[in-house]
Amino acid sequence: MKKTIDVTTIGNAIVDTIASVDDVFLQDVGIEKGTMCLINDDQIKSFSSNIRSTINTSGGSAANTIVGFSILGGKGAYIGKVKADTAGKVFINNLDHLGIHYTTKPTISGPATAQCLVFVTPDAQRSMATYLGASTELKPEDIDPEIIISSQMVYLEGYLWDPPKAKDAFKKAISLAHDSGGKVALSLSDSFCVERYRDEFLDLVENQIDMLFANESEIMSLYQTNEFETAINSLPKTNLIAAITRGKQGSVILCNDDKWIIPSQNINTVLDTTGAGDLYAAGFLYAYINKYDLDICGKLGGLVAAEIIKHFGARPQTDLKLLSDAFLKSA
Repeated sequence: MKKTIDVTTIGNAIVDTIASVDDVFLQDVGIEKGTMCLINDDQIKSFSSNIRSTINTSGGSAANTIVGFSILGGKGAYIGKVKADTAGKVFINNLDHLGIHYTTKPTISGPATAQCLVFVTPDAQRSMATYLGASTELKPEDIDPEIIISSQMVYLEGYLWDPPKAKDAFKKAISLAHDSGGKVALSLSDSFCVERYRDEFLDLVENQIDMLFANESEIMSLYQTNEFETAINSLPKTNLIAAITRGKQGSVILCNDDKWIIPSQNINTVLDTTGAGDLYAAGFLYAYINKYDLDICGKLGGLVAAEIIKHFGARPQTDLKLLSDAFLKSA
């Protein structure tokens, strides 16, 4: 079958609620700064009642990535589960507006559409409390074979490993992608997520994926070391492209025995790092799909991520396509 879709991302379909808080608030609610924790229905209601000024947007790691990728000009699809409630309809309409192919059937009963409370502290760090809700209902039957077979790249978020049914859906997508000649990318998502499923993630990295996205803390957690160089030197040397972000230190791209160190963009003010890694992946994938060299992929990823952290939320507020086209023209 002809590959008519550039990238399909699969993940937890979540509505993000972004709020500015201080460190004391995080301590009071028991959330460790810079991490993601899972919460239940009662907790989401309790936390929500204690925050005031918020920004609401459709989100979730993989959704953020495909939104960024589509804005850049790529042909994208998304698979993720919402409920047929108000939040779910907002999520669906948002993807539809951006021309992202989305056909996953919403649930009618059961938990509400997933929500993530993104707490942003004055140092621009984001800490997340996530109610997975209807996103946990994603199951193998939701993986549309036609979409996967039609995709050049299938991008999966590590968070999918939490719900058992979603894990099975994850495995089905990998199998379909590889059987049809497509490639598979994985985002490690969160260092705590890595700790929960380290052995399984190691197997994925070493045997089942073609491309890896992670940040510095996630890759060090995967290989249980406090040394960044030790961690990246532990990655497979063949059949894997790894893009590792390091915040102010930029990113490192590895493939076979080659290594590229990509400097960070010069930014005067960082307001919110929500979605930075997701949008880095969007930029990287867009350049990769369009057959640019890996160092250019990393540079475009950094350029796109730099735009996102200048404001609150994981949706761009400047013309990413214009920015990208100008960069790639000069690359």
